[in-house]
Amino acid sequence: MTLTLITLATVLSTLFGGLFALKFRDKLHLILGFSAGAVIGVAFFDLLPEALELSASSYDTSVVTGIVALGFLFYMVLDRIVTLHAHDHDEDGHSHRGTLGAGSFALHSFLDGIAIGLAFQVSAAVGVVVAVAVLVHDFSDGINTVSAILRSGGTKARAFGWLIAGAMAPVLGVIATRFFMLNTGTLGLVLASFCGFFLYIGASDLLPESHHQHPTWLTSGMTLLGVGALYVAITLTGI
Repeated sequence: MTLTLITLATVLSTLFGGLFALKFRDKLHLILGFSAGAVIGVAFFDLLPEALELSASSYDTSVVTGIVALGFLFYMVLDRIVTLHAHDHDEDGHSHRGTLGAGSFALHSFLDGIAIGLAFQVSAAVGVVVAVAVLVHDFSDGINTVSAILRSGGTKARAFGWLIAGAMAPVLGVIATRFFMLNTGTLGLVLASFCGFFLYIGASDLLPESHHQHPTWLTSGMTLLGVGALYVAITLTGI
């Protein structure tokens, strides 16, 4: 029962974040600024520490940080391939970049669901702690998913479709843990790769885009607010 309620909460948290971004589309540069900060905050304050902790007994720190770098470079190559592939169709290529970003967030949410499911296999107490950490950034995941689509010129309908996919991803992740297990070391490396993905998305995509037409101190302030909000939230949960 507890796991079911927590899974539902992750869905609602993601949806509320995405709907917030859709409603205030005219302030997209501010949302993108906050989103960039939130993505970078998740990478540094959530994914990286968790990856290091989970992998500590199996891999050296240098291996984990190396996977972070590989994740960053791998996502960069994917981004370049998508852009070059559609260089004669700029609008379509931009749209593909949005899909790549939204898909990454959805896949991360799926991994969140796996983390919750595996944690509950250990104990209900551990499961609740992990779930709280997931809920902390699910709201920003919803914002980030919608921002990725809107930033690339996608429609509200398309953004909402990806939002639904992202909201349902943790449910599928929880269900998936009924059929397989991941050892903690492997899960840590997976989280490290997502850390690299998110660092690229935040620093090389969302952040420059937020300043493209609105290079204001307010936009920069929203980025700092995004980083700070994730730091405070994750710190308060003790994760």
